[in-house]
Amino acid sequence: MIRLDNVSKQHGKQILFIDAQMGVFKGDKIGLVGPNGAGKSTIFRLIVKEELPDAGQVSIDRGVTIGYFSQDTGDMRGRSVLAETMAGAGEVSDVGHELHELEAKMADPEQADALDQIVERFGEVQARFDELGGYALESGAQEILAGLGFAPEVVADDVGKLSGGWKMRVALARILLMKPDVLLLDEPTNHLDIESILWLEVFLRDYSGAVVMTSHDRELMNRLVSKIVEIDGGELVTYSGNYDFYEKQQLIAQAQQLAQFERQEAMLAKERAFIERFKARASHAAQVQSRVKKLEKIDIVEPPRRRKIVEFDFRDPPRSGEDVAKLEHVSKAYGKKVIYDDFDWLVRRGERWCVMGKNGAGKSTLLKLIAQATQADAGKVTVGASVKMGYFAQHAMDVLSPELSVLETLQTAYPLATQGTLRTLLGAFGFSGDDVEKKCKILSGGEKARVVLAIMLYDPPNFLVLDEPTNHLDLWTKEMLMKALERFDGTMLFVSHDRQFLRALTNRVLEITPEGRHMFGGGYAEYVSQTGHEAPGVS
Repeated sequence: MIRLDNVSKQHGKQILFIDAQMGVFKGDKIGLVGPNGAGKSTIFRLIVKEELPDAGQVSIDRGVTIGYFSQDTGDMRGRSVLAETMAGAGEVSDVGHELHELEAKMADPEQADALDQIVERFGEVQARFDELGGYALESGAQEILAGLGFAPEVVADDVGKLSGGWKMRVALARILLMKPDVLLLDEPTNHLDIESILWLEVFLRDYSGAVVMTSHDRELMNRLVSKIVEIDGGELVTYSGNYDFYEKQQLIAQAQQLAQFERQEAMLAKERAFIERFKARASHAAQVQSRVKKLEKIDIVEPPRRRKIVEFDFRDPPRSGEDVAKLEHVSKAYGKKVIYDDFDWLVRRGERWCVMGKNGAGKSTLLKLIAQATQADAGKVTVGASVKMGYFAQHAMDVLSPELSVLETLQTAYPLATQGTLRTLLGAFGFSGDDVEKKCKILSGGEKARVVLAIMLYDPPNFLVLDEPTNHLDLWTKEMLMKALERFDGTMLFVSHDRQFLRALTNRVLEITPEGRHMFGGGYAEYVSQTGHEAPGVS
């Protein structure tokens, strides 16, 4: 359905693709991977003609419809969430709009002279609307919006009142309702909670069209995609299988290339030594000349390209007391909505709690109560002896000084640390070379999150309170953070929609439901095993 043939593309001095090849066929579920800035979003823009290749061709079969979800929602206001979703449904939306206009004309006495033509056109448009499933459009939109976490009262309200993250969900709903032949999804899970991710996973698994997606959610990629296309040094390399299979194949390919490179290097060294030794002897002139010509014709094997992973030895936090945080008879409400009523809970040293619950259940509120970012209406919240808390929330990124560079931000936080140590730390969080000189005001959301996490973990607290710490982190940075936190010798309390993160780091689960609060020992894997679901309210 879609082909990229010998495509080359350059942004400024950065070469993204050279003679790259890629195909999208009916029913494909493709994961597009590569480091930040490699050109994943550029692939999407080339396909939808927002950009043109410098060389080569992007071909799309006649009649193939494409839906593209990007991180740019555009301006949304003046319509209800439902109306905004339905407005983006492609041809069926346009046909429905014409149908309403024709209905108005048929009821207009001033259009009486043209009534026969209007009725005839109405019949044609109505037939096309029915053929496109137009009469099921509203119920389909309602179903998708519910799956993405919208409450009924929000669906009927003005889309302009929503936050940026919820507008992203509306933009995603529009594309899903469109039901194109090919879905292009650029980080569709960035603003979703775990319940919505699980719903989207099922929707895309059952989707009859092709899907090409980028995602930082390894679990989603493993369960959904059957092909991986990697952007590797200007090439597009296709692997059959999910993300785990791709990683294994990549390691095998790297090992084979390294062995081939080393064999060739040994052979070249031997030949060069012979040439050097005998080049001055007339008796060996023919042999020397023969070997020189042989070397000139050899296709040089390049060493395998490897993503540079910077390890940072995070220091151990000081030891806290046994009781780290305690809630006694805590109540909290926002207006008429009661979040907690007479809640008792204890967090002990070494425990790693994740908090599970639907949107609005009070997950972030619980973290704010413990971090003293909000106050209980009644009851008592206490933090134990010798507890040094580190609190990460999405608003923490807003306190970065926009005019300071990434390195200057770290130097301000730790004026006694050496520049070399801070550069190594930033390297572990994906800032290498000139990246450390970037001003905070131009950083992406993911880059800001990495800076805040780097500040927090350089001199680690013994109690980490983390609200969605992996939001916007790429797969490699997420792996690094998980490894650092696996070695963390302290107490953790966090909310996350990343199932790999939950599985790797928890040893306790607090599930908040309308029926009450439930506690599980043994971590997220045991929680799933015991409850039979991966998140509250998801079967």
